[in-house]
Amino acid sequence: MIKKTKLADAVKLGLIASLSTSAFVASQTAVAAEGEAKVERIEVTGSRIQRQDMETASPVTVIDASAIRAEGFTSVDQLLQAQTSMAGAAIGSTSNNGSGGSAQVDLRGMGAERTLVLLNGRRMVSSGTGADSAVDLNSIPVAMIARVEILKDGASAVYGSDAIAGVVNIITKKDFDGLLLDVNGSGTDRGDGQTAEMSALYGVNTDSGNYTLGAAYSDRKSVIQSDRAWTEAGSSSYIPTGTLGGKVQDANGNWVKRTTGYDFTQDSYYQTPSERYSLFANMTQDLGNDLVLTGDILYTKRKSNQQMAAQPASVMLDVCGAPGADAVKCITLDSAMTAGGIEADKTGRVEYRRRTNDVGPRISSQDTDTYRASVDLAGSLDINTGMNWDVSYTYGKNKASSTVDNSINATKMEQSVYANQDAWFSGQPLTQDIMGDIGYFQQADGGNEQHTVAGVLNGELFDLSAGAVGFAIGAEYRRESGYYNPDPVVVAGDSTSAQQDPTDGNYNVISFYQEVSVPFTEKLTGEFALRFDDYSTFGKATTWKIGLTYEASDELMLRTVAATGFRAPNVSELFGGNTGSFDYLDDPWGNEQDPQIKVNYTSDPDLKPEESESYTAGLVYSPGFIDGMSVTLDYWRFKVTNAITRLDAQTGLNECFAGNATACETFKITLDGNLDDFTNPLTNVGTQDTSGIDFNLAYGFEALGLDWKISNDMTYLLNFEQDSEDYTGTVDGNFGAYAKIRNNFSIQAGQGDWSVTYFNRFIDSMDDIYTDYDANDEPFTAVRQSDSVLYHNISGTYHATDALTVSVGVKNFTDEKPSTVSNGSDGGTVPEVYDTIGRQIYGGVTYKF
Repeated sequence: MIKKTKLADAVKLGLIASLSTSAFVASQTAVAAEGEAKVERIEVTGSRIQRQDMETASPVTVIDASAIRAEGFTSVDQLLQAQTSMAGAAIGSTSNNGSGGSAQVDLRGMGAERTLVLLNGRRMVSSGTGADSAVDLNSIPVAMIARVEILKDGASAVYGSDAIAGVVNIITKKDFDGLLLDVNGSGTDRGDGQTAEMSALYGVNTDSGNYTLGAAYSDRKSVIQSDRAWTEAGSSSYIPTGTLGGKVQDANGNWVKRTTGYDFTQDSYYQTPSERYSLFANMTQDLGNDLVLTGDILYTKRKSNQQMAAQPASVMLDVCGAPGADAVKCITLDSAMTAGGIEADKTGRVEYRRRTNDVGPRISSQDTDTYRASVDLAGSLDINTGMNWDVSYTYGKNKASSTVDNSINATKMEQSVYANQDAWFSGQPLTQDIMGDIGYFQQADGGNEQHTVAGVLNGELFDLSAGAVGFAIGAEYRRESGYYNPDPVVVAGDSTSAQQDPTDGNYNVISFYQEVSVPFTEKLTGEFALRFDDYSTFGKATTWKIGLTYEASDELMLRTVAATGFRAPNVSELFGGNTGSFDYLDDPWGNEQDPQIKVNYTSDPDLKPEESESYTAGLVYSPGFIDGMSVTLDYWRFKVTNAITRLDAQTGLNECFAGNATACETFKITLDGNLDDFTNPLTNVGTQDTSGIDFNLAYGFEALGLDWKISNDMTYLLNFEQDSEDYTGTVDGNFGAYAKIRNNFSIQAGQGDWSVTYFNRFIDSMDDIYTDYDANDEPFTAVRQSDSVLYHNISGTYHATDALTVSVGVKNFTDEKPSTVSNGSDGGTVPEVYDTIGRQIYGGVTYKF
């Protein structure tokens, strides 16, 4: 018999506590039934050793399908970004600028590329629009999820690269018998942002196995920024009538200073539209002789859009007769222009700006296909008390085509302005011929491919007085490749978007790893892992992990983990095509004509891996005087060195100007300040250092004739530093939010066939640091406070019959408005952090045949 203690039950309870207390009941595949003499061995995220319970040194949060349904999550990214352990600003459904329709996870705010995403314990292919560095969570439909396990410490010694911040392991529904139909929908109380989901799951048991098939469809509608009262109107200096030297013509034909701006929020999305189709299947087949064949297949098609205001275009025009100007290709300033103060600058040019509304808004579209198939053959060996082995092959592929409608060819625009000065400067709409000449349909394609072959042997080595020594030893081969082909106009550098070259590359890695679990005493257990990886790019890497658990009593367990980790440079970092970026910089030589200086962003095939150290220490406490309560408390810290990043371009300019030859060589600047080949390469110079405390309370009890369940999750951020900059307690549109306190609370009451749950989600106030200007128009650093936010959600579930279940709910019940952020990424806030959609009502019906 397996020894059962109050603490063991508490650990399980704490592991499966989540935002919804309905998640307290673990999947039968995760926790064996009480009272059985023989307990099934399982694999818990963070270890390859199959064990008889879920007690480990590593903190793991488990969120099951019922919890996902209770809060009305329609995508995996929404589910994950609601967790208190997330920070930063991972892209998702509210990311309108630059997301490419993808959705990612950002554990601890350390970057999506530093969180490893697994599907059924195996790597998921990177996906998006091409040569991507992270998994697109949109490729995994919510309908197929049985549970999500979040490992919140470094796990490179177990899983290899990318697991610096932790691991998200998505477990799909298996061993299903019957037919399940599920229909869900939601919408805002303003009549927009509707979502619809339909799924079907069919499973059949045979004498020797199970086959489960599923299909899912989802459709998400858009929300326009200007349709929300809290959105401040935009006031861009790029206006549809155009400006010359910052001046516009008034009704009398006089050139006067521009006093109006363009409201770009009427064209931009808060919620981006998306349509997804998914097919998935799982199978388990007993082949006899202790051989079991398992497999899973997933296919997802995503069609998504983003929309932004028409392209803001700027050209510098030579002024006829001005010193340094082109004598042939130039514009003539008439008397009205000169009277209005329009004149050439010291380079003989004047700037013309225009919002190209005549061509139309920028509409980005993506059509992506993601395929994933995995097959595993497992068996056992009659050695010692029995050992288990399995070999697997996993294949993943992602391909995408992406387009941008109403793009502008900057070269043709400049030529058109010279050729049609009256039409461009009149402030009137442009002709169809001009619009057809400067506008174009931008097209690109890309993809990723992954092959993984793995084998593992696990079991018990020998017995000690306190129990058996468990082990796992394995090997893995993985090949990654990716490509991206930009539009030819972009490659040629003629687009208003940044010039970019194609990307194409691949690498492979061979890995060996081992784990050992040693019960030193009945109370003290040690977990040890060691991994060796050999990459075709940078060479070898070795990582380790040490964990200890100590059962101080039946009520208290202490645990700690120390580990090293690494992140291998990805395809785009190694083989990415050179990309031009116009950065706001100060040229100390005074040679550059514009404040936006072109910088050539390059990749580097000789990049080394990022390295990390992580440490967690905590406790699990189940007080004997309060039945059904579990408390977990964990301190964590992560340090990353040799992080892959770009150098500080302004510092490079200044140091080269001061005579530092190394800086000049690194940035490809001549000693006299020629910036024609100004380059900023990726290199291993970045750092991260973050620490905090996680707290969880789970409590189930009976009172007033009802069953009650309470859950509280809190993360207190002690520190987050990146590249020597302190982001603790700050928010910004570029890097997102690092609130000191994030807290999720839920309370559920139910009886028999019904239950009602109240949730709230708290985000602490943060410093909003921005650039302001004094009375002399001189810039200075200013700080304001973004408001704290408390979101309230309510849901109810009713099991009308054994077959029929109905659920309803309201998100953001009090219609809290998002906090204003000075340097916000959209709508004067950060949509990836705050709810910009408003109150939403959702509901669903499930019927099982």
